[in-house]
Amino acid sequence: MIYPTARAVALVGAGAPVALLIGVVRPDIWYAGLAWIGIALALILFDAVAGVAPGAVEPAVSHPRAIAVGEGFPVEIAFPLTQAQTRLPHAQVALDVDERLDAGGRATAPIDVADGRAVARLDFTAARRGPARIAALWLRWQGMLGLVWKQRAETIDREVLVTPDVRPVREDGVRLFMRDALHGLMARLDRGEGSEFQSLVEFAPGMDRRAIDWKQSARHGELLAKEFRTERNNQIVLAIDSGRGMVEPLAGVPRLDRAVSAALLTAYVALKVGDRVSLFGFAARPQLASAAMSGAHSFAALQHHAARIDYAHEETNYTLALSTLAARLDRRSLIIVFTDFSDPTSAELMLRAVGRLLERHIVLFVAMQDAELEEYAGREPAEPADVARAITAAALLRERRIVTARLRRLGVHVVEAPHDRISTRLLDGYLMIKRRNLI
Repeated sequence: MIYPTARAVALVGAGAPVALLIGVVRPDIWYAGLAWIGIALALILFDAVAGVAPGAVEPAVSHPRAIAVGEGFPVEIAFPLTQAQTRLPHAQVALDVDERLDAGGRATAPIDVADGRAVARLDFTAARRGPARIAALWLRWQGMLGLVWKQRAETIDREVLVTPDVRPVREDGVRLFMRDALHGLMARLDRGEGSEFQSLVEFAPGMDRRAIDWKQSARHGELLAKEFRTERNNQIVLAIDSGRGMVEPLAGVPRLDRAVSAALLTAYVALKVGDRVSLFGFAARPQLASAAMSGAHSFAALQHHAARIDYAHEETNYTLALSTLAARLDRRSLIIVFTDFSDPTSAELMLRAVGRLLERHIVLFVAMQDAELEEYAGREPAEPADVARAITAAALLRERRIVTARLRRLGVHVVEAPHDRISTRLLDGYLMIKRRNLI
C-alpha cells in the first residue's frame, strides 16, 4: 500500500497560489501554472517506485510462547535488506495486540536499520492471565524524497500464553512439602496409615487395635497386625469456575487468578506425592478438560492448560459442567471445585449437581471469603446509604453461610479462607483427605 505524506500534500497545495499568480499576471499562459502540479505528481510517482517496495519485505516475528503474568517480554520484528535497500526513512512498526498486553490494543515502535537488517523491538507487560493474541502487524516507511508512505500489512495471528506466575507456587510448594515432612506427616502417610496392604507385623503398644488380624493371630499364636502403605496414583480433578462471579476482583485481583494459583500449588504437591492430576474449566459450558497427568515433570503442562482458562462474563451452569465432568471420570476421584456461590438460585442448582457427584466421588469446595462484604456488614454506619449497604452485605453473607452449611451436610468438604491464606488451607485440606484415606 502506498499513499502520500503530508509533505506531498503541501507540495501539491503550494502550486495553487503559483497558478493563481500566473493567471492574474499572464492570463494568456494560465495553463503554465499546471506545470507545478505535474512536476509534483512526477516527484511523488518517482518516490513511490524508487527504494524498497512493500511487497519486497518479508517480516519475521519472534516472541516467547509463554510468559508469567506480571512479567515483561519483547516482541521482535526483523527482515533482511539488500545492498540497494539500506535506507528506510522514518520506518515504523505497529502491532494489533490483545488487551492483556496493551490496554489500547495497539503498540508502535521505530525500526532500526543496521548490518543489512531492519529490526524493531516492542516491549510488553503481561497484565492478565490467559491466551493473548498478536493479530496483525503494519510496517511503513517513507520514500527517499519523503513524499509517500509505503506500508505493508500482514495478518500473523500469533498467541502468547500468559500463565500464572509459578515462582511463588514452587517456593510455597517446596516449603509446605518440607514442613509436613519435618513433622513426620509424609513418613506416616508413606507407611502405616494407608489403604494398600503391606505386611503383617507383631502388634506393639501404640498401634491401632483395629489393625489386628485376629485370624492370623490365632493361627500363629501371637498378636499380629496389618501394616498398610499409602495408596498412590489417586486421581485429583481441579475444577475451576471461570464464570461471572469468579471474574470479579478480590483485593484488586480476579478471583479466578487466585483460584488458579491455589490450584497449581495443590497440583504441584499432588504430583510430588504420586497422585494423578487433571484440570477442568467451566462457565456457562465446559471450557477445558485436560487428561490426568502424573509425575513432577507434568507440572509445566498443567500450567499451560491453566493459562487457557479464560475469563467468561456469563453465569455458571453447574448442572451441565458437573454432569459433564462426572461422565468423564471412570474411577473414584477427589474433585476440588473452585467457585463462588453468592447467588442463591445458582447455589440451589449447584447443590443438586454436587449431590450426584457424591454418590461416587469425594468433593472438596474452595471458596474465598469476601473481605469487602464483611467490611460493609461490620462498618458503623455514618449515613443512610451505609445502612442499606450493611443490610445487603449481611444478607449476602447469610445466604453464603446457608449454602456452606448445606454443602457440609451433604458430605462435601469445604475450605473457606481469606484469599491470602486459601492456598495453604486448601493444601492442608487435601493432605487431610489423603491422611484419612477417603479417596
